[in-house]
Amino acid sequence: MCFGRLRCVALLLWGAGSMDTEVTQSPSHLVKGKDQKAKMDCVPKKGHSYVYWYRKKLEEAFEFLVYLQNEKIIEDTAVFKQRFSAKCPQNSRCSLEVNSTETADSALYFCASSQSTVQHVSSS
Repeated sequence: MCFGRLRCVALLLWGAGSMDTEVTQSPSHLVKGKDQKAKMDCVPKKGHSYVYWYRKKLEEAFEFLVYLQNEKIIEDTAVFKQRFSAKCPQNSRCSLEVNSTETADSALYFCASSQSTVQHVSSS
């Protein structure tokens, strides 16, 4: 249960459910108290072996977090390494987990998939 505005973390997944994107994310939203675990799932398009996680905070640019190929993390960021983990078993749903939520984690979270790597611009 969340008490007070500063103790709650809202995590929203864009494209949750089926919206003809062929990538399915769930749940559609999470509200967690501070210092809790939060897990988000993504089912990539069939045949895609690369999965990417991004987040979008209010009035900020998209932020790349991590990308995986099958079960292996290929690239991640300092932000990801601090409190996140990700899994993507081959031919199964992938997940992104916040190990200990903070107010700064309130954002829209996006999952994408591809057959091959997609170039992204790192902010660091």
